[in-house]
Amino acid sequence: MNTADPHWAGQAERGSPALMRLTAWAARKLGRRVVAPAVWLVVLYFYLFGGRARRAIAAYQRRLAHTGELTVPLPRVLPVYRQYLAFADAMLDKLDVWQGRITMDSLDMADPHGLHAQMGRGRGQILVGSHLGNIEICRALAERTGALRLNVLVHSKNAVHFSRLLDEAGGGLRMIQVSELDAPVMLDLAQRLERGEWLAIAGDRVPLRGDRSTPVDFLGATALLPQGPWLLAGLLRCPVNLLFCTRHGARYRVSMERLSDGIEWTRATRQARIAHWAQRYADRLAAHCRLAPLQWFNFYPFWKDDA
Repeated sequence: MNTADPHWAGQAERGSPALMRLTAWAARKLGRRVVAPAVWLVVLYFYLFGGRARRAIAAYQRRLAHTGELTVPLPRVLPVYRQYLAFADAMLDKLDVWQGRITMDSLDMADPHGLHAQMGRGRGQILVGSHLGNIEICRALAERTGALRLNVLVHSKNAVHFSRLLDEAGGGLRMIQVSELDAPVMLDLAQRLERGEWLAIAGDRVPLRGDRSTPVDFLGATALLPQGPWLLAGLLRCPVNLLFCTRHGARYRVSMERLSDGIEWTRATRQARIAHWAQRYADRLAAHCRLAPLQWFNFYPFWKDDA
C-alpha cells in the first residue's frame, strides 16, 4: 500500500442514505428480482467513477491468477465489474438474512473441529473473519436461532448508513468500536467472554495506527495485516478460530476451523508470535479466495507495492 494513499478508515462512506434506504425498501417489498436492474445501475456508477477501487480489485485479481490454478476461474469478460456485482449481491444478502429469507437450510457447513457444538457452552471464543464473502449471514442466523451471542468488533463509523439499514431490518446489531484496545474495552470484552459470548473480528484490515500491523506474504507479495486479532487473543487467553462464509449459487458455504487453542506471547516474543499467526491467517485467507475469487470485497490498495 503506497504511503500516499489515504487510509481506508479515513474514507467517507459512499452512497446517498436516501438511495440506500429506498433500495432496501424496494428489495423488502418487491423482491430482489425486481430490484436487481436498479442495483446493477448503481454498481455500474461506482465501477465507472471509482478508479481507485477499480484498480485495487484488478490488482487483487492479477495476484490471485498468478499464484496458481483457481478452484473457480475468474470470468473472462469484465471480471472487475463482476466483482462489483458480487458485492451488490452480498449487500442484499445481508438484508435478506435479517428478514428471515435466508435460513439454516441454505447453509452447507464445514466444521471439522466441532466448533458449532461449542457455541453457547462454557467460556467464549474468538472468531477471526475477513472481507471475503458474507459472515453477516452467520451472525444473523446465530442471533435468530438463539445459539450464540456474537459481538462484532468493527470500525462501523465508516458504514453508519448501512449499519442503520441492517438495524431497521431487524438486526439488533451488537457492534463494538475497537479503534483502540484500551483498558475499558479489554475489560468489557473479557466480561463478555466469561458470560459465554463470542467475539468476531476481521483480520484483513490494517488499523488506523499503522505501527500495529505486521507484514505477511499474501498471494505472492508483501501485504500488511493488523496485529489486533492476535494481540487480543493473547490478552484474553481464549481459543481462536477462523470463519468464512461464501456464496455458491443459491447456497452458502460456512467454513469454521480452529486456528489455535490459545495464543501466547511475551514482550520479548510478541512480534515474532504475532507475525507467525498473521501469516497462518493469510495462508488460509488465500486458500479461501481461490474457492470464491470474486468475493473478497477489499476496495483499497492492499499490497505494499500497490501504486
